Amino acid sequence: MRTYENIMIVHPDKVGDEYNAIVEKFKGVLSDLNANLLKVDEWGARKLVYPVKKQGRGSYVLTVFEGEPTIIDEFERRLRLDESIIKFQTVQLEKGFVEDDSAAAAEEGQGAEEEE
Repeated sequence: MRTYENIMIVHPDKVGDEYNAIVEKFKGVLSDLNANLLKVDEWGARKLVYPVKKQGRGSYVLTVFEGEPTIIDEFERRLRLDESIIKFQTVQLEKGFVEDDSAAAAEEGQGAEEEE
């Protein structure tokens, strides 16, 4: 199994229950595709650097999951079909998922000290 990270931007008009339903929908899609959800982090509404589909704002959702490479095509197809998603990107994490970035930075710092 490989580890993937997906960031999707949800249309700014989707708030409250509609927004939660969209997030839950895509969690369910990943579950249906036998992916193992590691983290779902909602970053909230932010201003976009440039307009996307005539929108200047959007709600960011980060999803980290493990799965077979074959599920990515179907997951992205479903994201593309949903008009509530204005942009998304999925990348493979080469080193896997590290829960706490500060812990990873501390480990890297210790490794550098030991080499000296």
